[in-house]
Amino acid sequence: MITIALDVMSGDLGAGECIPAALLSLRANPQLQLQLVGDESTIRAALAQQVGRDSSLSQRIAVIHASEIITMDDSPREAIRRKKQSSMRLAIDQVHAGSAQAAVSAGNTGALTAIAHFVLKCLPEVERAPIMSAVPNVKGMTHVLDLGANVRATALQLEQFAIMGAIVARDVHGIARPRVGLLNIGEEEQKGNDLVQEAHARLLAWREGARRETFDYYGFVEGHDIFGGEVDVVVTDGFTGNVALKTMEGLAGLISSRLRQEFTADLPSKLAALMARPVLKRVSQSLDPRRYNGAVMVGLRQVVVKSHGGADRVAMSEAIRIASTAVSSQLVRHVESAFRS
Repeated sequence: MITIALDVMSGDLGAGECIPAALLSLRANPQLQLQLVGDESTIRAALAQQVGRDSSLSQRIAVIHASEIITMDDSPREAIRRKKQSSMRLAIDQVHAGSAQAAVSAGNTGALTAIAHFVLKCLPEVERAPIMSAVPNVKGMTHVLDLGANVRATALQLEQFAIMGAIVARDVHGIARPRVGLLNIGEEEQKGNDLVQEAHARLLAWREGARRETFDYYGFVEGHDIFGGEVDVVVTDGFTGNVALKTMEGLAGLISSRLRQEFTADLPSKLAALMARPVLKRVSQSLDPRRYNGAVMVGLRQVVVKSHGGADRVAMSEAIRIASTAVSSQLVRHVESAFRS
């Protein structure tokens, strides 16, 4: 059995979506146990209504009371110092104590990053733990890191991000030999600042070294290559990665809004929309961000998964699945081995 501590109070939608997500996950995976961390009365009331007498589910649920919630406005320092009884902190504490093997939260990214580093620590050889998630490309998915955990990064850290990203792509997402690209303003060798040039040199050395079997280093890639499918993993610092991610989300929203406007503009447009509905539905399903929810904080001593703050029950259940896969694939052990070999 795999036990995951779920912070049910954080994020934009809180327990109203996290608890249904927990039940979806338990029904989908009979080898899963969940610790629901949050306000006990809220959790038990929801469970009484949604689980009823289904003992097969209730036996795999534990409730851990948390008297505080970390909001999106709380600073990382305040979250660590003043909210030790928050649902986010207690979920991480369960992992640290060994009663859970992974934690999942949709809460404040800065606070989650700080608490995870403070309580769980990074692996000995890892300097910083980046956040990694997937975005759709023309061939499948591209895995991007860092998406916001570290707004600055050194060349060594970018090299480590590449190694860890390849291991996540392999172990969690089933890519046998990931192709890794380093995000830059151009693919030419002379392009980019000193940071990416030094990181590029390090990754070239890795490619030529004894440990090159870990992944294929593709070289520099540009922003549009994230969607091209030529690489499986794109590496950058957390500032650039987060800006890129929010830009993607904004563009997706714009395209969706424009399509609705155009297909409802007049009667011929509405008829065209009716004819195109099957195609639009398939496209919408393939690009549904809920299918890509769940960002692994790779490089920690235990597994932590960050969910999108606005995740609904479907998206949150995907984050729980990612956490379960990371545990079952022994992701932490493989990352540790990569740096010690």
